[in-house]
Order: sequence, then structure tokens, then C-alpha cells
Amino acid sequence: MTDSPLRLLLEFDAQAQRDRSQPPTFLHRRDRKFALICEKQGTTPDANRWLTHLNRLSGPRATPASTDRTLRAWRRITGGFAAIGVIAGMLTMAGLLFYDGGLRINITVLLAFVVLHLALALFTTLQSLAGWQPWRWLIRRFGADPGNGVFKKLHPVLMARAAHLGGITFAIAGLITLLVMVVIQDLAFGWSTTLETAATSYHRLIDAIATPWGWLWPAATPDLALIEATRFFRAGDPGESPDPALWGQWWPFVTMLWATWVLLPRAFLWLLASAQTRQKARRLLASHPAMHALMYRMETPALDTGNDHHDADDLPDTEARNNLLPLPESDTLLCWAGAGEPELPAALQSGKQLIVRAGGRASLADDDRALNRIAEHLGTRAGAVILLVRCWEPPTGELQDFLESARGTWPNGSRIALVPLAADSNREPDAPRLQPWLRFAERVGREFVQVSLPPFQRRDPYIPVGDQS
Repeated sequence: MTDSPLRLLLEFDAQAQRDRSQPPTFLHRRDRKFALICEKQGTTPDANRWLTHLNRLSGPRATPASTDRTLRAWRRITGGFAAIGVIAGMLTMAGLLFYDGGLRINITVLLAFVVLHLALALFTTLQSLAGWQPWRWLIRRFGADPGNGVFKKLHPVLMARAAHLGGITFAIAGLITLLVMVVIQDLAFGWSTTLETAATSYHRLIDAIATPWGWLWPAATPDLALIEATRFFRAGDPGESPDPALWGQWWPFVTMLWATWVLLPRAFLWLLASAQTRQKARRLLASHPAMHALMYRMETPALDTGNDHHDADDLPDTEARNNLLPLPESDTLLCWAGAGEPELPAALQSGKQLIVRAGGRASLADDDRALNRIAEHLGTRAGAVILLVRCWEPPTGELQDFLESARGTWPNGSRIALVPLAADSNREPDAPRLQPWLRFAERVGREFVQVSLPPFQRRDPYIPVGDQS
């Protein structure tokens, strides 16, 4: 497994979602046996060892697809911020140091930009601490939300970390551009302001700003004589013109100003956001409801009574057929794990503009391509997608992961009409075959998944939900 708290939280939550479909007795025996193994080995059972144990039992491809997909999406977001930071840093520094031989580069403008950058960096940190998510649209666009409430609590700090990394690349690119322009151009610096500011007051301001590096590089702290000599006015300098050699002596100050007050704060805030991400992921894992249930199962002995279930309290499920909904109009058909092979029913093929296959023998990359093809076909409009499954095969955790990824990838409001097919696709599945799929739709969420039968399969007239007459 991994020591990354973020990946650990995602994989634990995905496993907890899959465990919902398992009987409590099975979970108790499985986890109690794991606790006994750890006791025999002299180790302390924890989430990391528990997931490693389950993955070893499950074999290859045990890592949830939704976990890898979510982490890849966040890496794309972080890489995009870093790339934008590099381009913006070069262009910004080139604009700030633009010099055409006329007026000098104003140190006051550089100071104002540094203050603005510091304000934006602090605002990014504050919005993450407050839990505000101004980048929610970007998260939905890249499919970086696995669709559960636990991980959503990490979105603000993850976006802050990505933004601060973009700020670091912005500062590094700007610093490199500054040094290159110092070498290849003869830059002329000076200072000016519309306010009536004396050189001594400006010197005190510059001296206070240069305090962090004054002991390390004295040449990067301008003295009063340099400040008096390099002040310029829009209409021209009054009195004698200063020595042009003095105009370039500001570059060490500008270099240290950028490195100290732009690069270092961003690096510190990025480290802070990274630490907050790890700390919050550990806290969410420790307080996860499934973690409390897991600890209880591991600490409580499992008693085998010889009969795991009795039907004394069971009542007939009279609402089973009432949960079936009419098949919606859709031009998109998704065949899961070989459903519809060797030939799709003619009633389901008609009017379909897109037919894709996923699951079963398909790889994770094939599943991702199927999701993206459907997302491109739907565009920005919410639509219905018909999902064909084999009624005699029980719902799997792989299908649930796939549907959770679809919820985050497709447009908001999209729905899935799940159609269980019998071995003879022209006949209606038996009622017992439909019950697992109806319960599966309840677990995933009926606002997203509904169970339907094609009109040619339905023998009884459709009865609306809740109508017991």
C-alpha cells in the first residue's frame, strides 16, 4: 500500500463503499481474522495494513479505479497551475522591466506588485482555511471529485496547494527572467511617486524591506546617496543629471526583493498547505464512520452460531416491481461486462447514436475512454444513458466505482437507466434476478441510477412508485 494520507483516505473510503454490499457476518469474520493475524505477528492493525491485507486477498487490479482516476485528475490540475505560473512569471517580469531608453523602471511599481502578490497569496490561504471553494467548477471539469462527502472536505486545501505551487513557479520564472534581462540589457532603475515623499522617508522604507537580507548581501540594500541620486520626475530631473552608472545599481535589491517577498512566502504557504492536506486527511480517516465500524469488528470476537440468517422477521417485498421506472428516451447505450453479446436486441439498437462497451475484460484505460466518449457526446447538456447488464451476474464493486466516476465526469443532472438483460434478451428477467439490481440502485443513489425494462420486456403495466393499489 502507500503511506500517503490522501491516497490512504481515498482507498479506505472506496473499500468502505464496496463493503456496504457485503453481509455484516462476512465483514465481521474477515476483519476479526485480520486482527488475530496482526496479534500473532505482533503488529498493530491499522488502515494501511488492513487495505494491504485485502488487496493481497483480492489479487491484481485490487486498487480502486476511482482512486487512481481522482489522483490523476488532481495531478493534472496541479500541473496546469504550475505551467500557467511559469508563463505568467516570464511575461509579468518582462512587463515590469520593460525599458525603452526613456523613463526608468520605477522601483515603486515593483514594490506595489510585490504587495499585491503577497495579498493574493494570503487570500488563497485564508479561503482554504475558511473552506471556501471558488474553483469548484474546475474540479467538476477535470473530474477530480470521486463523489463522496468525505473527500470534498479536502478540496479547499488541495486547491490552495495547487495555487501556491503555481505561485512558486511564477516566482522562479520571474526571477530567472530578471537575471537574464540584467545580463542581456542595460536596465535603468529609479524611483518616483506623485506624493511629496522625501528621499530620507523612501530610504527608511527601502531599508525596512531589505532587513531580511541586509546582513547577507549588503550591496542589495541601497544607501541614501543612491536613493537621492536615482529619483526621477516625469518632466525630467531638476538640477544636474545623475551618473548613469548609478541607474543599474538597483538590480541586487530587486533580485532579493523578488526572492524574499515573492518566492519565499509562496514556498512557505505551499509547505503549510501540504501539511494541512496530510493532517486533514489523517483526521478524516480517523473519524470516518467506517473506521469506527472496522475497529469494532476487529476488537469483537465473531461467534459462529451455525445459522447466519433466519427469516422469522422477513416480510415479502411487495414493492419490488413498483421501483421499476419507464425506460427514458436516450441515444446513448453502454454495455457493461459483455451484456448484449453476441447481439443487441433490435429494440435497444434503434435510434442509438453512440454504443460503447466497458467493464469485464476491458482495461481501466478502456473504461476511461468510454466515460470520456459519453461525456463528449453529451456535451454540456444533462442526458440519460442506458446501461445494459447481465441480470444473472451480481453487481460488483468495479461497476460501482465506474458509476461514481461517471457521476463526476458527465454533466450535472445526467441519469443512468440500468437495464438487466436475461439470457434470452427477448424475455423478461425473473423477479428474484431484479432484486440485487434494485438494491444496487438504492446504494448508488436513485437520483442518478434507476432500474428499467424495455417496453417489449415488460409484461405488467407500469405502476408508479408508491402506488399500492
